[in-house]
This record gives sequence, C-alpha cells and structure tokens, in this order.
Amino acid sequence: MGNRIKVKRGDNVVRKNAALLGIISIMLLYLVLSIPGLNTPEVVGAGNTSFVWDQNQMWESLEAGFRKARTAGCTSVNSKIRKGLHEGRKHLTMLAGRELDPSDPLFNSIEANLFGLGPLVAACPENLEEYSSLVTSLRDGVKRLSRTWDVRDRMVRDRLYRLLYGGRAALEEVMLQAADSSSPDILHGNKEPSQTPSFQQNEVVLHSGDILVSRGGAPTSALIARGNDYPGNFSHIAFLYVDEETGIPSIIEAHIEQGVVISSLEEYLKDVKLRIMVLRIRSDHPLLIKDPLIPHLAAKMAYDEAGKQHIPYDFEMDYNEPSKRFCSEVASHAYASFGITLWNIITTMSSPGVVDWLGDFGVRNFTTQAPADLEYDPQLVVVAEWRDMAALWDDHVDNAIIEVMLDGADKGDPISYDWYLLAPARLLKAYSAVMNLLGREGPVPEGMSAVTAVKSQWLDKKHKQTKKRVLAAAQSFENKNGYRPPYWALVNIAQDVYESYR
Repeated sequence: MGNRIKVKRGDNVVRKNAALLGIISIMLLYLVLSIPGLNTPEVVGAGNTSFVWDQNQMWESLEAGFRKARTAGCTSVNSKIRKGLHEGRKHLTMLAGRELDPSDPLFNSIEANLFGLGPLVAACPENLEEYSSLVTSLRDGVKRLSRTWDVRDRMVRDRLYRLLYGGRAALEEVMLQAADSSSPDILHGNKEPSQTPSFQQNEVVLHSGDILVSRGGAPTSALIARGNDYPGNFSHIAFLYVDEETGIPSIIEAHIEQGVVISSLEEYLKDVKLRIMVLRIRSDHPLLIKDPLIPHLAAKMAYDEAGKQHIPYDFEMDYNEPSKRFCSEVASHAYASFGITLWNIITTMSSPGVVDWLGDFGVRNFTTQAPADLEYDPQLVVVAEWRDMAALWDDHVDNAIIEVMLDGADKGDPISYDWYLLAPARLLKAYSAVMNLLGREGPVPEGMSAVTAVKSQWLDKKHKQTKKRVLAAAQSFENKNGYRPPYWALVNIAQDVYESYR
C-alpha cells in the first residue's frame, strides 16, 4: 500500500510539472509573439512642401463679421449680401467665354468675394441657395478654364486649390451654421451629357463610367483625406458600371479587407459615408468624341476583371503595378487601358508626420493617386454631391482632430499600440492567412501585418477618446457663443484637447 501511495504522489508531481511547463511555454510563446518587428522599412516622402493657408487673422476677421451680422440682424447686412452676390455674378460673366491665365488678378477678387460673403450668408441663411449656386457655378467656370493650364505647375496647383477647395470650405461653413434651415442634401453640378447606360438615383442621373468619390467615417479615412500636401475631403474612390441590358448598377471598388470587389448600390451606400461626389469624364474629351462609350467600356473592363480573378488590396499605393490595386487604381487602371490618364494632378505627401504614420499602415509610394485630388482634374466635371448635415459636422470634427494629431506626428509623436494585443493579433493573422488560401476573408486583412492591425486599433481608440472631448468642448463653445465653432476654432479646440494628454 505504501508503494501505491508513492506512485500516486509521483504522478501528481509529474502532472504538476507538466502543467507548469505548459504554462511557461505558453507565456514564452506569448512573449515571443509580442516582440515588435525588427526590420521597419525606411519611408521617404515626396520631397515637396505642403500648402499652408497661413491666414489666421482673416479667419478671425470672418468670424467677427459673422458675430456682428448676427447681432445687427439681416436687415442691416442685406445690402452687403446683394452686392456680394451681384459681384459674384459679374465674376461668372467675366469667366465665361474667355481664356484667362491662372495668375490673373480676377481670381483673387473671386476668392475674396466668396470668403467675404460666407459669414453674412451664414448669419442670414435665406440667401444660402443663391450662395450655393454661385460657388458651384464658379467652380465649373474655373475647371473649364483649367483645361488649358499646366496643372503640374505649383502656382496653377495652388490657384486651383484656393478656388475649388476654398469655395467648398466657405460653402460648408455656411451650411453648418445654417443647419437648422433648409440646407440642401444634394448639390447639383454640371449636367454633363453621356451616351453610356444610366439610371436615376435621388434626382440625379448616373451613367456607367462615373466615378464616385466619398469620405468614410473611420479615423484612417480622415488620415487619407487630410494626409497629403493639399489636404482634402475625400478618402475613397468607387467605379460605377451599369449593365446595358438590365440597367442594374454595380460598384467596383477596392476594400482593405477584401481587395477589389463588386458591390451592389445598396451595399455601397450601406457603408458609412460622410459625403459622396459624382465625377464624369467631359463629353468633349477628344477620345470620347471618337468613341463616347469609352467610360462604359472602362467600367465593364473593371467589372469583368473583378468578377474573374482575386485582385488584392495595394497597401503600398503603387499605381504603376496593377497586380494589386488600391481604390483610386480601380478607376485609373481601367481608363488608362483606353488612353485616358486620370490624376494629371498627382498627389504628393511630404510632411514627415504623414509619411511616418502612413508608412506604418504600409504605404510606400508618396507620389500617388489619392482620392482627394481627383476633383481638380480638368478632364472631369462634378455632376452632383450628397451631404448630410450631421455627417458633414462629423467630417469637420474628424478633420480637425487628424490635423492636430498629424501636427503632433511632425513633432515626433508615433502611432503606438497596446503591446499585449500583438501576440493575439499575430495568431489571428496566421489564421487569416489560412482563410485567404481557402479564398475566404480573415479577421486581419490580406496584405496587412499584425503590427499594422494593432496600430490601426490604437488610432481608432485614440481618435474616439479625443473626439468625445472635442465634441463636449464644441458644445460648450456653442452654448457660450450661440453658434457652432467654425473650422479654425474647431482646430484650436482639438489642439487644446490633444495637448492636455499628449
């Protein structure tokens, strides 16, 4: 009996040692999997300089004018508004039928009038429809003139940005301040004719070959939109195909999680989008004059390719290598196959903070085709834009936060991550790799590393924490002043919040 007891005790010791060894092995494996990557590729920006407005005094002056107009009442400023709108219509007449050099002083007058009118219309929103029409018409006039400009020239690029982005920014400030009035959800642009198959969506006729430019709701969407030398409002490109027999629309787009996919219009609209703009190739484009169905043929090519083969997402943003494709490349590759080069105004990213942060997400090409710059391409016309006021406010808040975070990145702030999440992320990545081999989607996107996945999660969490406090401070601003903080004030609020826990 004593021998049996000794054996049982020995078994217990063996079991305990085995369990302890197992625990130690798991802990060691966890620690090994938590070791960060040692070989971080060096990334270099485009080497340009970013556009800077550098007009803080003017922004403050515009806000002061807005407060004064609100206090005095619309009766006291109506004559100024009528004068400004009349001046804008004169500018339109001067743009029509003329070929102007981008250095012409008329453009300075247009910019000054649009910005000067904005605060007055924001205080008296019954003039919003006229102001919106003026901004849209001036944009179309400038884009028409830019067809003869060298859009690669820095002075031309600055001029287009100041007028097109500046006009958009002025109008959206007015819309947000007048959000309780009848701010339009749809802004109609140029009714550019097209001979390709079409369908109607929300009062707008859309054609096969149209390009849908949108802004997502994730912090990385704000990073893509704002993170270039000319910060913009868009982060995603999708390509519209309309079947010539059934009239059914399909969307071809590149998703980080899936690569290039075909979506229904309902699926496309289901994803969070803070804004959507429709762009169309000009009907008088030399190649379309020869064959007006080129946009449809390009869309069908993209549709057929996405249906026949798996095209992975291109995190490097290399538009010269089509075996993998990011969102812009879906449209540019298809159109290039028919001789039309989109993105004649190429995107550059030079800020060290932008380069470091986007480099962490796998970007290796900082001279590329970013969504935000496509609206400046003179080959394209703006057909329509959809904006929801709540979404537009979210867009501005997210932009302000990302701008402040990128400013911190320029000063050396890295994208961090919670180290203890790296080991499970690597296990999930291994599982995802197996799923990808089976033709299925895993929890970590194909082409994305585990480190990138946890950094993306960290950015989402950091942005969410900051946004909560920025929204609270913005509400306090509104309670005190009686109006929402304009964008420049929103950036200051975001800066104060960010600095409080940096």
